[in-house]
Amino acid sequence: MASSKSVVLAALFANAAIAVLKFVGFALTGSPAMLSETYHSVSDTGNQIFLLIGLRYGERERTRAHPFGYGKAQFFYAFLVSVLLFGIAGWESLRHGYSALVHHESAALSGTVQVAGFEFPAVWVNYGVLIGAFVFEGSALRTAMHGMRADIRKHDWSGFREAFQKTSNVSTLTAFTEDTIAISGITLAFFGIVLTELTGNPIFDSVAAILIGLLLMGFAVALAWENKRLLIGESLPESEEDELREVVREWPSVREITDFRTVYFGPNQVILTADVVFDAEYDTEYIDDEITAIEDELQRLNGDVKKVYIEPEV
Repeated sequence: MASSKSVVLAALFANAAIAVLKFVGFALTGSPAMLSETYHSVSDTGNQIFLLIGLRYGERERTRAHPFGYGKAQFFYAFLVSVLLFGIAGWESLRHGYSALVHHESAALSGTVQVAGFEFPAVWVNYGVLIGAFVFEGSALRTAMHGMRADIRKHDWSGFREAFQKTSNVSTLTAFTEDTIAISGITLAFFGIVLTELTGNPIFDSVAAILIGLLLMGFAVALAWENKRLLIGESLPESEEDELREVVREWPSVREITDFRTVYFGPNQVILTADVVFDAEYDTEYIDDEITAIEDELQRLNGDVKKVYIEPEV
């Protein structure tokens, strides 16, 4: 949990600073790509705030009404991030870029700016902001990547693609994906502005804004889809569940498994239930001891298994 918070906090401070810088660049030059990047960083900042709320809410103690705690709050807030923030930011970026393209709106890239008696091209502000943003986002991405790699090592996944499909640590997943998208958006904006300055044709700046909008909207859909699977209740990955099932099946006193299920009730928190037929020769006291031993072994084998309920069947 502490690792997730550090990832989110690193992204929050980076994106808040970047949003201000990008808006300054847009105000000075009117670049559509810079406005799209401003929307992007503002949404990123709101994203981290929502994720922190989810982390905080998810730490609440369980109650009678919520006997398994509030872990799924993180799934809910991550879903809100995708729908409300990235969807809106992506649409606004796309709309503004399209409007600039259709109406041939030109950024004031040829203007100048005076600071402390020094005069320099306004477009340098954009370059400076984007380069600074790249450094900030790169730092945040390294932190998020460290968190993702920790999850990959823990679960022995093949790489980032498998982690994206299977992880329940939505805070780190969202921060990592968002920072990756941010680096891509900055690159698009940079080249769009450079090409517009070199050619004098504003189409490149406008197209960059459109591509940034599409990038954000695509991320919104992908993130919403990944959180949907956890919100509606997803089991452990098949390979991990089979490994746990095999432990129960091979237990000396177990004759048969009639039902076996797992489901996430929070990030890295799994409930496991099993209906098990024990050999008839054992009495109730012995079976109780066997159930306790099986539960301990299952939790030792997979640290995400926090609750185990084994029902002995006749």
